[in-house]
Amino acid sequence: MTTTTSSRGRRRAPTRIERAAGRAAALQKPRVILAALLLLALTSVMLLDGYLRAEVGGDQRVRTGASSSEVPDAVLDGGPILTFRGGRATTVSVPDRTIALTFDDGPNPTWTPQVLAVLEKYDVPGTFFLVGSMVSRYPGIVRNLVRQGNEVGIHTFTHVDLSYQSSARVHREITQTQLALAGAAGITTTLFRAPYSSETDAIDNYSWPVYQELGEEGYTSVFVDTDSDDWKRPGVSKIVRWATPEDGEGASVLFHDAGGERSQTIAALPEYIEKMKAKGYTFTTVSGALEEQRGGARAVGGTGRLQAAHRPATGVTLYEGKALVAAVAVAEWTVPALSVGLMIVGVAVMGRFAMMLVLARRHHRQRNRRCFGWGPPVTRPVSVIVPAYNEKECIANTLESLARSTHPIEVVVVDDGSTDGTSQIARAAADRLGMRNVRIVRQENAGKPAALNNGVRSARHDIVVMMDGDTVFEPDTVRQLVQPFADPRVGAVAGNAKVGNRDTLIGAWQHIEYVMGFNLDRRMYDLLRCMPTIPGAIGAFRREAVLEAGGMSEDTLAEDTDITIALHRAGWQVVYQEHARAWTEAPGSLKQLWSQRYRWSYGTMQALWKHRKSLTDKGPSGRFGRVGMPLVVLFQVVTPVFAPLIDVFTVYSMVFVDFRAALLAWLAVLGVQLLCAAYAFRLDREKYRYLLMMPLQQLAYRQMMYLVLIHSCVTALTGGRLRWQKLKRTGEVGTPSGVSS
Repeated sequence: MTTTTSSRGRRRAPTRIERAAGRAAALQKPRVILAALLLLALTSVMLLDGYLRAEVGGDQRVRTGASSSEVPDAVLDGGPILTFRGGRATTVSVPDRTIALTFDDGPNPTWTPQVLAVLEKYDVPGTFFLVGSMVSRYPGIVRNLVRQGNEVGIHTFTHVDLSYQSSARVHREITQTQLALAGAAGITTTLFRAPYSSETDAIDNYSWPVYQELGEEGYTSVFVDTDSDDWKRPGVSKIVRWATPEDGEGASVLFHDAGGERSQTIAALPEYIEKMKAKGYTFTTVSGALEEQRGGARAVGGTGRLQAAHRPATGVTLYEGKALVAAVAVAEWTVPALSVGLMIVGVAVMGRFAMMLVLARRHHRQRNRRCFGWGPPVTRPVSVIVPAYNEKECIANTLESLARSTHPIEVVVVDDGSTDGTSQIARAAADRLGMRNVRIVRQENAGKPAALNNGVRSARHDIVVMMDGDTVFEPDTVRQLVQPFADPRVGAVAGNAKVGNRDTLIGAWQHIEYVMGFNLDRRMYDLLRCMPTIPGAIGAFRREAVLEAGGMSEDTLAEDTDITIALHRAGWQVVYQEHARAWTEAPGSLKQLWSQRYRWSYGTMQALWKHRKSLTDKGPSGRFGRVGMPLVVLFQVVTPVFAPLIDVFTVYSMVFVDFRAALLAWLAVLGVQLLCAAYAFRLDREKYRYLLMMPLQQLAYRQMMYLVLIHSCVTALTGGRLRWQKLKRTGEVGTPSGVSS
């Protein structure tokens, strides 16, 4: 069994908490990875959805007027069916008085089923050139289409002009469409029609290599003889007239079952079929026309019969196709759900900003009136408890700041098994400063809650102030902090913690966060009488209230949140004192910041779960459960967890929809946040120059906080405990210049 060394040099077995911490630590890396994978999966779904809608990699260019000097005349003047048997380009015409009905751009959930109903009614087959992205979105329509005896061909995956694309992009467009067909109907096809193509005489020097390459791979390219131009919506009579071939000639006829409003096409089809049958025409598929011209049996399809152009999908192709269709189904469900979530989150975020501004202003005006007072001035001595674990860099600064206190205090330094000489440094600093009111209590390492409880038991006064060993107070901090105890209903007071090392980028980001959090959030919670947390850096308590609540609990990682909620449930009021300022050293690296915030967020979740019964309690406990807990869950857990939706959809919109509109929307939200931050800075009389860091904070720092919270949620679902984590300190934070005793 592993042992650790106590402050007195004895070897001891690890505590239950430390053993649990060791087990939990082994799980942290997988949880971080899982949290990152969740965000990556969300992004992947969004990318897939954008790609399916031709919004990722979409290319709207259409080539016109190019030379066809390199295209053989026999192809330019030939029939609409182009094959490359034996490596030689050959065109085939549709037999006389034969119609190959072809439909482009589908499937569409509105129009394709109506086209199929017309074809089934007249027992006429059709050849549908399908867009792969649409196939993957509506696989059921494709299955019905094939079962009905119709034929399918490839119309690329994203409906791009292939003459502009690289060979790799062309191959990808074809392969992905084949996978979509395999997943939807269990087939692949040898037929191909390029988007924006018409008759063979439109082949140019740029598109010809594409047809050659596909022909070498076994694809038959299909063009048209007669174009209904139904996409122009010219009216039913013109669609019928324009689709009618001349003088009994056979024809490959083009209609559309997608790509726009197709009601005229649906109305024209029955009239057209009846007209052509009356003229003695028969209808076939493209492969049927090809077989007839070659002297073979006509393949006209039929229920359950595989068209000549179709091949059964097998092996890897079949399974990859099914996987693609399944992934698309997830995306089709997820993206609308995310859209709804985005609206909810957006409303909640903006509502929170509005509520914070209104209540923070009311709180500031109420607490800063000349006539405002908590009651008779509190002048009696109080006990200041300083839990310390390996604080050699900071403890002297902490005691030096307390030596200048304008309020009578005793200082209880609880050394929680430090191994760096913290106790000796504290004693030397106290002697040097002439502080006879300093007592140093040493204990074996047991964690911060145990250290605080030891300090509470050792305190000689009825009011205890708790601060961290890396924090410094201003001379007037303690006096300001304890004044609310003039009101006998007040059980605890939260002070105003400020970042001392704010001159670094990470420090500046945390400074913005602290100012906004303490000066807007805490004011709001104070007025609503549901303050969720008294910060460990600066808080004051009635000693009797802490003891009645059972002391600082080890049940959660956030003992400060736990005790605050416990005091609310016991009927005590918890208030915020903005004028009681403490300067703390914030984490100086991203790794330390992650560790700290993870402990905070996970500990908050633990505390909320621990006190969940307050939701159904009566009296003060029930009031916090039905007012405070929903607000904390909404604003500190649910909204931040889903807040990445805003960023994901912003990127989605910038890349896939409208860059300018999305950018303006993002800037508008940033403007609201800047407004809130500026007001918080004004209330706290802070310098506005730090707000220049806010745009970058939104792009980098906030994303990290999202991942931390997701990590915490994953941990909450899987369990685990952490011990009191020690962050590396530099001791650079002292009482700011300009503050005198």
